[in-house]
Amino acid sequence: MIKQILGRLPKKEKPGKSGEKDLAGVGSSLPDARTTTDLTMSSRIANPNNYTAAVTNPGQNYTVKNAHHGGAGVSNGFLAPPVFEALPSLRDAPAPEKPSLFLRKVVMCCVVFDFTDPTKDVKEKEIKRQTLLELVDYVTSATGKFPEPAVQEVIKMVSTNLFRVPNPAPRENKPLESFDMEEEEPVMDPAWPHLQIVYELFLRFVQSPETDAKLAKRYVDHGFIIKLLDLFDSEDPREREYLKTILHRIYGKFMVHRPFIRKAINNIFYRFIFETEKHNGIAELLEILGSIINGFALPLKEEHKLFLVRALIPLHKPKCVSMYHQQLSYCVTQFVEKDCKLADTVIRGLLKYWPITNSAKEVMFLGELEEVLEATQPAEFQRCMVSLFRQIARCLNSSHFQVAERALFLWNNDHIEVLIKQNSKVILPIILPAIERNTKEHWNQAVQSLSLNVRKIFMDHDPVLFEECLKKFEEDEAKETALRSKREATWKRLEEIASSKTISSEPAVPPEATVH
Repeated sequence: MIKQILGRLPKKEKPGKSGEKDLAGVGSSLPDARTTTDLTMSSRIANPNNYTAAVTNPGQNYTVKNAHHGGAGVSNGFLAPPVFEALPSLRDAPAPEKPSLFLRKVVMCCVVFDFTDPTKDVKEKEIKRQTLLELVDYVTSATGKFPEPAVQEVIKMVSTNLFRVPNPAPRENKPLESFDMEEEEPVMDPAWPHLQIVYELFLRFVQSPETDAKLAKRYVDHGFIIKLLDLFDSEDPREREYLKTILHRIYGKFMVHRPFIRKAINNIFYRFIFETEKHNGIAELLEILGSIINGFALPLKEEHKLFLVRALIPLHKPKCVSMYHQQLSYCVTQFVEKDCKLADTVIRGLLKYWPITNSAKEVMFLGELEEVLEATQPAEFQRCMVSLFRQIARCLNSSHFQVAERALFLWNNDHIEVLIKQNSKVILPIILPAIERNTKEHWNQAVQSLSLNVRKIFMDHDPVLFEECLKKFEEDEAKETALRSKREATWKRLEEIASSKTISSEPAVPPEATVH
C-alpha cells in the first residue's frame, strides 16, 4: 500500500535531464541545448521592448527552452534558436516603430544557416533572405542618422555572416607544386544567396550619408578591417568583387583608417611575394590601390615611394603575375605619371625581374615597359637607356616571334621614337646588330619586315651615323667569322693529332707463340 502511494508521487529528476533544459548553453555536449548570440531570438521577437536594454548590456545571456529543432543554423558558433519566424514588414510598419523593427530584423539575420545541404532549413533560409532584402531597402531609403545601437548591430550582423570558416578547406594544405591559380576552377560559395545580400547591405550602409563615420569607426575598427582583408583570398570572384568595392568605400569614408589599410595591404603583398606566392585577391587589391595612387598629393611622400620599391616592383617576380599584371602595370604607371623621376627606378626594377625563359611573361613586360616609357622624360631615359636597350636587343633576337614583334612595336610609339632618335648615337650601336641579324636570319616574315622598317627609320634619321655603325658591325662580323674559322681549324687540327696518336699508340700484334 505504502509502495503504491509512493509510486504515484512525482520522482525527482536527475540533473542530466531536466537540468539540461533549464541551463541550456552551460555545457556544449548537451544534445538538446540551443543557444544564440548575446540574446535569444525568441526573447527579442516575443518582447521587442527588451531589445533596447539588451543592447546596453551585450554580455547578458538568455536561455532557450524546449529547443528541439530539426535543422539548426549556426550563429557565432552557437546553434540557431527554435523560433525563426518572419517579422512584420518594415514597409507597412508605422514610422515610430520602424527603428526598433529594423534592429530586431538585423538581430534576426545574425543566424547563419548551413548551405552545404540544400534541403535543410529551406523555409528559414527564405525568411532570412527576404528579411535581408528588406534591410537593404531600409538602409537605402533612410532619412535620419543611424543611432549607435543600429550601427553596432549592423556591424555585428555583418561580422557574423561574413567572417566565417572557409569552405572547402584552405589551400594551405595543398603542396605548392600542385597549385596553379590559372588552371584551377574558382570555388563558388554555396551560401552566396545570403552572402550577396549581406555584402550589398553593408556596401549601402557604408555609402549611406546617414552613417556617421565618427560613430561607425568605433565598430569598423582595425580588427574588423584585418578580417575583411583576409576575405580577399576567397576563391569566389563574386565575393572579391564586392570586397573590392566595399574596401574602397571604407578607405574613402574613414580617413583615420587610411594609413592602416595601406599598411595591411602591404603586408599581404609581402607575404605573397616572399612566402606563399598564393593569393586569390591580388588583382582586386591592386585595383583599389590604383585608385588610391591616383589621388596621392604631390610631392609624393617617402612612404609611397617605398611602397613602389618594396611591394609593387617585386610583384613582378611571382610566376602567376599574369593574374594581376594589368592592375599592377596601371599602379606602376600611375607612379611615373605622378613623379617622372621615378621612371629610372621603375625601369631598372623591371630589368631586375625580367623573365629569361617565360616568353608570355616577357611580352607582358614589354607592354608595361612601353607604358612607362611613354611617361618618361629625356633626363630619366638617359640614365637607364644603355642597360634597357641591351635587354631590348636580346628581345629583338628572340626566337619567339611574339617577343621580337612586341619589342619592334616600341618604334610605333611616337614619344618613344623621339627619345630613341635623340639618343641614337648611344642606342644604334647597341641594337643595330640585332636588327641586321633579324633582316637576314629570323624565321618569321613579320619580324623580318618590322626589322627592315626600324632599320629604315635609323637610316633616314642619321645616314652618316647609320653607315658608321653598319661598317663597324660588318667589321665585327668579319672578325667574328675569321675567329670562328680559326677556332674550327684549331679544333680540327687537335682532332687529327688525337686521332694519329691513337693509331700510333696501339700495341703491335705479338707473333704467334711457337709450340715446342
